[in-house]
Amino acid sequence: MTSTSHVTELAAEWRDARQLYPLYTALAREFVIDLPPHSDLEAGVDAPPQESVEQARQWLLDLDGRIQVHQLRQFLQTASLVDDEALRAILVHHLRQAKHTDSNRDKVDFLLVQYFSHCAPSRLDDADVDVAYVAQQLESVLGAVDIAVPEWLSPLDEVVQTANGCRNLNQLLTSRILEKGRKLKTSCGNKYFLPAVMVAFTRFSFLMRRVFFRLMHQDLNAILDGLRELEHQGVLNLDCRRAQFSAEEPIARLRMICQSWKVMFHAEYSSGQPVSMLVDLRAVVDAALKKNAKGAGTTAATTKTAGTKARAQAAAATDNDAAEFDVTSAPQDWSEKAPSGGADPDPS
Repeated sequence: MTSTSHVTELAAEWRDARQLYPLYTALAREFVIDLPPHSDLEAGVDAPPQESVEQARQWLLDLDGRIQVHQLRQFLQTASLVDDEALRAILVHHLRQAKHTDSNRDKVDFLLVQYFSHCAPSRLDDADVDVAYVAQQLESVLGAVDIAVPEWLSPLDEVVQTANGCRNLNQLLTSRILEKGRKLKTSCGNKYFLPAVMVAFTRFSFLMRRVFFRLMHQDLNAILDGLRELEHQGVLNLDCRRAQFSAEEPIARLRMICQSWKVMFHAEYSSGQPVSMLVDLRAVVDAALKKNAKGAGTTAATTKTAGTKARAQAAAATDNDAAEFDVTSAPQDWSEKAPSGGADPDPS
């Protein structure tokens, strides 16, 4: 390598480091990671010595090693300072790392999907998300890609088709569909970083994310509709211990929680505990609706029987001024005590 090219590479690396530094310092503050600032990056030095560039490289690597993939996901999906250029910079930074670990793979996988989501139009149809289209959108970070997907990745399409057939989030999580995609990803080792393989997994994760969002919003709407129906029927509280709430949870509060979940899940689709709570809350509301419908049917039958008996008594008792009869109402029991386990539905 000539002296001129070496200087050019150092200058390019320093530009990248300066672009990444605000993101990484914000990440460190967000997750209380104690790492001393880099003086030249902090000062915005234009042309530092080689030693400073090397120290900046190590500073970024040290922070990379302390940032977990779920933290990176949370930050990049919620921070206002992350635009397309910043997202591209952090993706290229991780792609360039000399040593690819499992953590690095998971970060690259998320970053590729996030970057593709930013580049793709919002109303893009699933049918248009083919390998060629994904490769075209990722060309600025992966270069020109041979779109011939290896045969051993063909199960990815089967997983997506099965996921699209799920009726609700619970079915998606309990069917172990998501785990099939994860196992295929982890089993390919360093082959994951082949451009064609990264394109295939980006397409897969993007489509699985869409399935997850669709089912999540479907469940939330079903819960809100169910709560509205129960409230209309005079129910004010539900036993929501199954969903990790109280035994006398006000329906008004549950409605507010669901509205807040809509905002939270829009940004973060991999939080295991809230998703499990969402699935369990739908089960609670569905069970309450079913019990209420059954109770209403029992009450109607009892009322009909009592009315028939009363009319017979009225016809027979001609010496009374008025007939007397009782109408018995079936009690409504909203107890939900079934245990439920958690899940981590990270579609990527």
